[in-house]
Amino acid sequence: MNIFILKLILAPIIIGSASLAGRKWGAAVSGWIVGLPLTSGPVAFFVALSHDRAFAFETVRGVLSGGFSLIAYSLTYAWLAKRYDWKVSFTAGVLVFTGMTTLLQNITIPFIPLFFAIMVVIFLGAWLMPKYEAVLSASTPGKWDIPSRILLGTSFIILVTAIAPYIGARLTGLLTTIPLYVSILTVFAHRHDGGPSAINVLRGLVYGLFAFASFYLVLGLLIPNSSLALSFSAATLAALITQGLTLLILNQLHK
Repeated sequence: MNIFILKLILAPIIIGSASLAGRKWGAAVSGWIVGLPLTSGPVAFFVALSHDRAFAFETVRGVLSGGFSLIAYSLTYAWLAKRYDWKVSFTAGVLVFTGMTTLLQNITIPFIPLFFAIMVVIFLGAWLMPKYEAVLSASTPGKWDIPSRILLGTSFIILVTAIAPYIGARLTGLLTTIPLYVSILTVFAHRHDGGPSAINVLRGLVYGLFAFASFYLVLGLLIPNSSLALSFSAATLAALITQGLTLLILNQLHK
């Protein structure tokens, strides 16, 4: 119930803030924001509170493994968005994400090699992304634009939260990375301003995943033997430092 309430509160804040940031600073920044572990981090915290450390560690490893699925989703959607509308791009991206998650459920990689593998895949994802295109927004979003994003996201969170307690630590971690927020931002960007805008959101997400990986590296190393306060504080600090560095890189790429 605590996880449910937390997600229910965070959903409007995360989607609304990222949407407003996208309007002010561009689509890539909105994707970069949701690359942070804004929901998976709190989920990991509540899992650690209500289960033993071994269960919490396995959840952390599951979340980190989900980075593979996120990169696969992002590349699939981005390249299809160059030619197709949001329905085709989104459907294909979700199918690829689902296939990767199903595969990863049965693969266990030692934690440190897993982190380095994720970092390599994130670098590869950034390199394989379609080239940046400047986008001038041609449409004016209606007054229900952001509320509808929030409603869609919150409704989906209710469903995911309802099934999470029954599926175990590893699958809980993997499903925590379902690209909910980025899909909402990407689809709306695609509908309003075309494929290049959607691609920019996804590029921002990929760069944001460096902070995601840093967070779970530190958390995975500390959580088996350290206090929750130290583990999550250190992980948050690592994510924020990494996120600041990737923002500088993202800004340089878009100049």
